[in-house]
Amino acid sequence: MLSLPSSLRVFAARERVDFRKGFDGLCAIVREHFGDDPLSGHLYLFFNRRGNRIKILVWDRNGFWLLYKRLERGVFECIDGPGPRIEIDRAKLAMLLDGVDTRSSRIRRNFVREVRIASRAGDERSRAAP
Repeated sequence: MLSLPSSLRVFAARERVDFRKGFDGLCAIVREHFGDDPLSGHLYLFFNRRGNRIKILVWDRNGFWLLYKRLERGVFECIDGPGPRIEIDRAKLAMLLDGVDTRSSRIRRNFVREVRIASRAGDERSRAAP
């Protein structure tokens, strides 16, 4: 399980990548094809040709992390969109890594229409400063 801050952005490569590439090769893709700085600290996702493996490249203050996941069965969901990379949110990343097909699922927006806080006279007296 990854614990990611809300300020972190996640970018997925639309095109499949040769998985013989390591840190330097993936950094070159981020610089040349995406036009981004790999030292930004954002996550960059890369998929292999068959779609059953994923590499995640991220800079962590003093070095790169390269996370690698191989599925024993099945493939990762194909990321579609314009341009060489697509930005996805952290929830979609978690679903992608867990094997959830987000094309057939819906994300519902649950909004609270009205918030009511019941106050009791005893609570206000206990909060009063002596």
